[in-house]
Order: sequence, then structure tokens, then C-alpha cells
Amino acid sequence: MPETPHIVSDVMTQTVVAVGRDALFKEIVRTMEQWKVSAMPVLEGEGRVIGVVSEADLLPKEEFRDSDPNLFEQRRRLSDIAKAGGVTAEDLMSTPAVTVHPDATLAQAARIMAVRHVKRLPVVDQVGMLQGIVSRADLLKIFLRSDEDIEEEVRRTVVSYLFPAFSHAIHVNVHEGVVTLRGHIRDTSLISVAVRLVRGVEGVVDVEPQLTGQSAGPGGPEDGQ
Repeated sequence: MPETPHIVSDVMTQTVVAVGRDALFKEIVRTMEQWKVSAMPVLEGEGRVIGVVSEADLLPKEEFRDSDPNLFEQRRRLSDIAKAGGVTAEDLMSTPAVTVHPDATLAQAARIMAVRHVKRLPVVDQVGMLQGIVSRADLLKIFLRSDEDIEEEVRRTVVSYLFPAFSHAIHVNVHEGVVTLRGHIRDTSLISVAVRLVRGVEGVVDVEPQLTGQSAGPGGPEDGQ
């Protein structure tokens, strides 16, 4: 059984629509429309990523087409006004490009997207050469993993590891990515550890611990959940 994808190269799209730095405005628009993409890497040479051009970079051309921004607006939106006069990808692109390496974890890629407010990331090697592209949809592929696969990994990597003597008595049920743990264990202090480890299994949506046992605290054994 294949393991869960853990890094960007496992889920990225290797065939990437891109343009060169000299691509003209209308060529960029036509390419976006043809391939149904909202942003593209801008390349130079043999494929080094130097920027990204997106619909947001193109819109100022229309926004400022028949307007005359005042001095305050010009200062506040200097970059957009410059792009309104842009003709080539080099004029229009956002640079430096926000990128990710193929060996980055999916969590790292998701964090970059969230912090930088982008929907997709060019995937580049150590010298900036384009390897692929990863989108929000690609990162969500982990949640397509079957409940059976998730259950098997939880049993193998969490239950057998934390509770080797009690693994046969702990029931793991997964429904729509939600993992339920039921059973009796010796030390309830391990419940929080189990929950944390299960959450780390890719494809898990939530964890519902229904484990009982004895507390190893100074007050003596007591029932807990």
C-alpha cells in the first residue's frame, strides 16, 4: 500500500504553463484563457523562474485605462499604476516569485500560501529552475485518502507504537477522515499524545478520543478520558 504523500513533489503538477519575460500582454491573456489558469511563472534562459504574472497583475491595465489618479492615489498604488503601463511579462510580473522546493512538506507549502496570500506556488530546485507547480487543490488531495488507508496507518504508526501491550484492545474507526479511538489503556496521560500523533497522519480531518484508563498522577489511579 502506498504511503501518504508527505512532500510537494508527490502532489505537484509537472506540466506547467509558463511564459517568457518578453511575452506580450495580449499573449499572456490568451494563454491564461486557453489553459484556464489565473497565474503563470515567468521564465528566463533554460527555465529559471524570475517572477509570476497573474490576473491581478493584468487588471490595472483596465482599471486605470480611462482614469486619472490623483497624487495620493499615485503614491499609494505606485506598483499598480506602473503595471497599468506594462506591455511585457517582465513589466507586469510580481518579483521575486514566491516559490517552494519539491522536498518541502505539504504543511510548509500550505503555510507559505496562507502567509503570502497566493493560490499556487512554482516548484523550483536549488538554482531556481522550474520543476512543477503546486496549487491549493493539490494540497487538498491528501483528504482524498481512503478511510481504510488512514485506519491502517493509525494502527501501525500510533496505536502499535504508543500502546504495544494494549493495541489489540484499542479500536480504531475512521469515517470521512474522522478518527475515533476506543478502548482501555493503562496511562491516560498518553491520550493527548495519541491525539497529537493521529492528527499528524495526513488525511485525518479530526480525532475523537474515547479512551479510558488510569491516571499515573500523584493522586493515584482514577478513571479518565
